[in-house]
Amino acid sequence: MAFLMKSMLSNQVKNLGLGGGGEENKEETTPSDPAAAAGMTREEYEEYQKQMVEEKMERDAAFAQKKAERACLRVHLREKYRLPKSELDENQIQMAGDDVGLPEDLQKMVAEDQVEEEDKDSILGQLQNIQNMDMDAIKEKAQATFTEMKQAAEQKCCVM
Repeated sequence: MAFLMKSMLSNQVKNLGLGGGGEENKEETTPSDPAAAAGMTREEYEEYQKQMVEEKMERDAAFAQKKAERACLRVHLREKYRLPKSELDENQIQMAGDDVGLPEDLQKMVAEDQVEEEDKDSILGQLQNIQNMDMDAIKEKAQATFTEMKQAAEQKCCVM
């Protein structure tokens, strides 16, 4: 705690110009030219800067494309499950351009899901679901519900 107070107060005193610290002000020996600071000639430094800008633009474009692909997937899922649309996703798709689509891996997954859903919705899919049902559990549940209804009716009706 004492160290913190001392460092804060000594910095404030130094800023006021009253001397407070025993350290001498050191002049910076770094050159003002960034090319010289990097150890390059002016032309090399300009070429390096151009490359950096081009790489940044490529990364930004790839990032925007990925964001648009994800937005396209979200739009597809919202349509599939009838959820409300998002303007943010639509804006991201428009910013990336018209060539945005689902990546191939996701297209395969979506196609597989559609085939599975079609199979489940068909009559054969429903018949398979009936075969997989636990009939004993359904019978027990139905009998329990029937007895509950019968008891409730007996309590309310004096004829039964």
